[in-house]
Amino acid sequence: MRPKISVVGAGNVGASLAQCLAVKNISDIVLLDIIEGLPQGKALDLQQSAPVTGFDSIIIGSNNYEDTAKSDVVIVTSGVARKPGMSRDDLIKINSGIVKEVTKNIVKYSPDCIIIIVTNPVDTMTYLALKASGFPKNRVLGLSGVLDSARLSSFIALELNVPMTEVNSYVLGEHGQNMVIIPGFATVNGQPITDLLPRKTIDSLIERTVNGGAEIVGFLKTGSAFYAPAASAARMAETIILDKKEILPCAAYLEGEYNLEDVVIGVPVKLGSNGIEEIVRFKLTEEEFEALKKSSEAVRALVNTLGNI
Repeated sequence: MRPKISVVGAGNVGASLAQCLAVKNISDIVLLDIIEGLPQGKALDLQQSAPVTGFDSIIIGSNNYEDTAKSDVVIVTSGVARKPGMSRDDLIKINSGIVKEVTKNIVKYSPDCIIIIVTNPVDTMTYLALKASGFPKNRVLGLSGVLDSARLSSFIALELNVPMTEVNSYVLGEHGQNMVIIPGFATVNGQPITDLLPRKTIDSLIERTVNGGAEIVGFLKTGSAFYAPAASAARMAETIILDKKEILPCAAYLEGEYNLEDVVIGVPVKLGSNGIEEIVRFKLTEEEFEALKKSSEAVRALVNTLGNI
């Protein structure tokens, strides 16, 4: 039996994510949305691309959570997207209600699945989904560092005129203004960018990465990024479905790791068929630990606005 991945939310992110998953050919896919006809139409359109792109995945569009039953992975993209002038924090009141309701249905129909949260503010929404689901912490994680690291890596590759695949980076902390970018964790063929670029250039790349989502919102005017978030979430799902044991920076619940308690924040994790199989501890300086602590406090402040979960 093929693995099954359900994507909740058939907007730009969800539909793009379904396409990314389909071409990977690793599972069947259910695309779910509350808007009648939307997921069905997008799923059918995507299915008809299979003979051209060469995948065998079966894609179903649905408005019914019953069709997501027994999913191996459920990816939550539903919620209100950011608009110009709106921070991720502004989204919390609306999106918390959506994520809570979605999580309840995920638990009902796929009690053994792994949940990946994409909905912003993602660290807070991942914390909410973890508490609302009652799942163990290894089975609920969020998209954060994979996307932020991809943005940084792309900027580095363009700056140095090297292939994108030769750049590797790890961005930690909150997915937002308080992300923690450590230049030494960004490399080109294993060589730190601190050996390749002047500090002024590195600082400008860091600033652009921190504001990466806002830059796209500014261009689009009426929406937010979706291609890179979709590709990033698909990579996380692929790593889980194929049990790749790959180390990726993801939003994860901490219980003492990195000296942080009862908070979800972006850290390196080993992903496999059990979800988060290990929280990998990178060696940080005292200053870097403090930056991560400060970042976690920003997430905690948002979580506190949720009240009783």
